[in-house]
Amino acid sequence: MQRRAATERPVLAVAGLTTIAMLAFAANSLLCRLALQQDRIDPASFGAVRLLAGALVLALVMQAKRQPVTGSGGWRSAVLLFAYVALFSFAYVSLPAGTGALILFGAVQLTMLGAGLLAGERFAAAGWCGLLLACAGLAVLLLPGAAAPSLFGALLMAGAGVAWGGYSLRGRGAGDPLAATAGSFLRAAPMGVLLSLGVWLAPATQVHADARGVVLAVASGAVTSGLGYVVWYAALRRLSALRAAVVQLSVPLIAAAGGALLLEEAFTLRLGVSALAILGGIALVLGSRAAGKGR
Repeated sequence: MQRRAATERPVLAVAGLTTIAMLAFAANSLLCRLALQQDRIDPASFGAVRLLAGALVLALVMQAKRQPVTGSGGWRSAVLLFAYVALFSFAYVSLPAGTGALILFGAVQLTMLGAGLLAGERFAAAGWCGLLLACAGLAVLLLPGAAAPSLFGALLMAGAGVAWGGYSLRGRGAGDPLAATAGSFLRAAPMGVLLSLGVWLAPATQVHADARGVVLAVASGAVTSGLGYVVWYAALRRLSALRAAVVQLSVPLIAAAGGALLLEEAFTLRLGVSALAILGGIALVLGSRAAGKGR
């Protein structure tokens, strides 16, 4: 009985950490959309504050672990991280939280799957069917119509997904992913500040932020990004690559549910069908890859 309880504790701990991490990642979409929907802060400033707050929290975490930050990560990863945060922030000026999270997640996964194909990886028939299903889901979501999201916002979010996919691919070989993330945030934060200053100096632009907007951006950077990654990397130690990928399928659904409950965003039939196709297709690809490796 005691042995069974001892084995159940780590499983429950991993499940708890994973749940917290997925809620944090979905909350990034909700916090950004809430701040921009209410015009509490401009997108460039939101991104800059998010990067600064994330860099500070992760630097404190690394200091507590007595590990250096400056030697970790790299400038290419930092540029990709900055591109993700900037495009993500500007995309949420016009996209609902759930739609944005779905486009982001789809673009991230398709980028990583595409990189695998270019590297010589081959899918089974089920994998190709899943890939086509996911692409069809994105096409359905973006088809013109009354329920279609902003095309410009969707393209920005797709760009954010490609950047995050590239960042994730670069991070695969990192010996300490948390240290690499901390170093990337530290390098990307000045880029965010420069973008905000550039927008402020540009004609016909309005850089603004009130106290609530800054608090939302700090929460996104410090809590749902910085601490969210700390929790996620703690969970990853006990998760297989397949489980880690599959569990992230929940993020767009959590964001969509949060958008409907907290931001009064409509969960449309188009969004539901697209989510089913995109997430189901990606799950099919991941399952076929795992089966292929198991042979």
